[in-house]
Amino acid sequence: EEEVVSYLTPLTGLTREKLEGALPLAAAVAELRRTLPPGAVLVGMNVSKDVRWLGLREGEDFQSMIDLAGLFRVWNQKYRSWSMFGQDHLAKVLLGMNVGPGIAHNAEIDCHKSMQLLSYYMSIQDHPQALQQAQEALLAVPPAPSFARLNPTFEGCCMGNRRTCSCGAPFFFS
Repeated sequence: EEEVVSYLTPLTGLTREKLEGALPLAAAVAELRRTLPPGAVLVGMNVSKDVRWLGLREGEDFQSMIDLAGLFRVWNQKYRSWSMFGQDHLAKVLLGMNVGPGIAHNAEIDCHKSMQLLSYYMSIQDHPQALQQAQEALLAVPPAPSFARLNPTFEGCCMGNRRTCSCGAPFFFS
């Protein structure tokens, strides 16, 4: 295992203490593979990035994925492009959840938000007027600035913002 430069606690909710005694990454991924049902449908924001990072294989380790970011993308006529929103913006605007600043990510809470967002989408997907109202609401409320935008570098870690990158690492499209 590599040395941790920063736990990015305000972003991740992780601390050194929380990870003391935790399984090494390889063992955790092996346990995930062992317990994940082959018919599982993974739901999340940009879930394919997590799947790729963990080395999971669709159709082998799980059945399929539902990407909430893709479900809730909105054509923004003003910019003539697709607007994508973070989970907190979706939860705040569509579900009325309190996702104020300073609330660190928590995997259990994020999972709960994801399932509520999926349920909400399923309830409006066949109702064009409701879907349009949701899209208009998402565009009408300005998203809060991301952690990376507020902190281009945090505890020596470059947050990967193209405009403020300080590490010189290459950017790749996914």
